This record gives sequence, structure tokens and C-alpha cells, in this order.
Amino acid sequence: MIKPSFPVLALLGSALLAACSNPEDTGRFLIDPPTAGVQVANRLGTAELKDVSLPEYAGDQEVAYQSPDGAVRSNPDNLWADSPSRAFTTTLARAIGEVSGATVIGEPWPLAQPPARRLEVRVERALAQADNSYRLSGRYFVSDDGLTGGGTNHARSFDIRVPMTAQGPGETAVALSQAISILAQQIATLSGPGATIATTQPATDEFGLPPLF
Repeated sequence: MIKPSFPVLALLGSALLAACSNPEDTGRFLIDPPTAGVQVANRLGTAELKDVSLPEYAGDQEVAYQSPDGAVRSNPDNLWADSPSRAFTTTLARAIGEVSGATVIGEPWPLAQPPARRLEVRVERALAQADNSYRLSGRYFVSDDGLTGGGTNHARSFDIRVPMTAQGPGETAVALSQAISILAQQIATLSGPGATIATTQPATDEFGLPPLF
């Protein structure tokens, strides 16, 4: 009797695994902020939104959650439908525009006329917590200078909590979408704890150059 070689056994094992796995068992969840239902003044005009910075666990393709022991866990069967950073950036830009009428576009800026402002969001926490709430916290920065180096800048923080009725990837996607909608309203109104910083440009001579001393 001839015994199958190791490569043949490996191929048979792979075939069995493929037969046992069902693509329909993998869920892919969208980030889709609801319409805010409110309208605020347009304080941003045109703004380029840099790619949103996310913690490593939130930027992963698997939907993360916090278990009762405090650990951050995920399941390969529950995935985000798009890259989390890209989805967060594009939906946040759209949500800011919907609530304020501002033209906010993720980088790179595609229009010939440069934007009046730059917007950067650094997320420090984006997690479905063990206490059945979704927490989205971090800081955002608005450079209100027309990309020329002068004007007013904003450095502000946000700490948003959305109650969840249950733990699960679907509930996480809904809660994150609601949190992004709230964040969009905060950024559109330039609100939240933080500071407003005026940029001062150095003095120049009659040729527009800084003095030598």
C-alpha cells in the first residue's frame, strides 16, 4: 500500500478546510453616520481632512470590542466593510459637510483652488466598551490660515460616549456611526475643550524677506 506523501496530505487538509469554511459566515459592517437633523453655521468654508489617525486595534479590519476582563478582542468572522481609516475619514468629511454646508474633502485635495483650512483628527480611543457604551475620544486640529501660515488655529479635544443596548459587531457599527455624527457637529462648530491659537508671522523687509538680525 502506497502512503500519500506530505505535500498530498497538506493539499487534502487545505481542501477540507476550504470545504468547511463558508464565506457567508463572515459579516462585513459599514460605517454610515445617520443624518444629524440639525444645521449649523458654516465656520470651515473649505477644508482638507487628513487621513484620520486611529489606534492600532481600531484600524484593524476586524471589529474590536472590550470583554468584561478588560481585554480588547476581535473575531475574524466580523470585519469592517472598508478600511477603517478610509471609512472614518470619508464619512466624517461627508457628515461635517451635511451638518454645516462646508466643503470638507479627505486628502489629497482634488480641486485647483486650495482649501482655506486644514483639519486633522487624532483618535485616542474608539471602542465598544464592556459597560455597553461606545467611546470615541481624541483631539482635532483646525489650521485656519488658508495654508499661508497665518490666522487662527484650533486645538480641541472630544470625548463622546454612545449607549449600546447590547454587545455585537452590528451594534458597534451603529454606535460608531452615531459617534462620528456627533463628532462632525463638534468640529463644524469648533467646539470642545481646548485652545484657540493665533499664528504670528515674522516681520519682513521691503522685499518680503525676514530680517537677518
